[in-house]
Amino acid sequence: MAEYALTTPLQDADVAKLRAGDVVKLTGTIYTARDAAHKKLMELLDKGEKLPFELKGAVVYYVGPSPAPAGRPIGSAGPTTSYRMDTYAPRLHALGLKASVGKGKRSEEVKKALQDNTAVYFGATGGAGALLSQRITAATVIAFDELGPEAIRELTVKDFPLLVINDSVGGELYAKPDLKAAGLE
Repeated sequence: MAEYALTTPLQDADVAKLRAGDVVKLTGTIYTARDAAHKKLMELLDKGEKLPFELKGAVVYYVGPSPAPAGRPIGSAGPTTSYRMDTYAPRLHALGLKASVGKGKRSEEVKKALQDNTAVYFGATGGAGALLSQRITAATVIAFDELGPEAIRELTVKDFPLLVINDSVGGELYAKPDLKAAGLE
């Protein structure tokens, strides 16, 4: 396992060196989007309309943050379960999305899209939303304000702590255990 400090937008060279289990401290601009926002992004793409942010090199964080307390740009901002975005993720990766951030396993289709498009899936620590929010220095709603917490936000992050779960060469941190070898089968 290695540790990297990366800045957005991500390039192929940034992503290609990452391996499952590596730690990344991410700095720059990332975007929030959950289920409802992904559905709206697909509708825009289907109509040939422009998306609210540039996908090339982008990082999308699957989060619906809580309201910001006084003096803070955002409230608790912990990851949501990623598989709910698996229907949409391959298309976004094909259009230039370099990374997504969430928690939990991804589908085989998403893992293939990561390999086909030199992209990566990062895990953020579930249950640590208040701590993660301390690494967010700015937050602005840029699309779909009517979705409330699920609106797309542009976040500015500084040393946002992430773990590579699925890399661009097929590696996965959530390996299936060999129960027989462990004497448990």
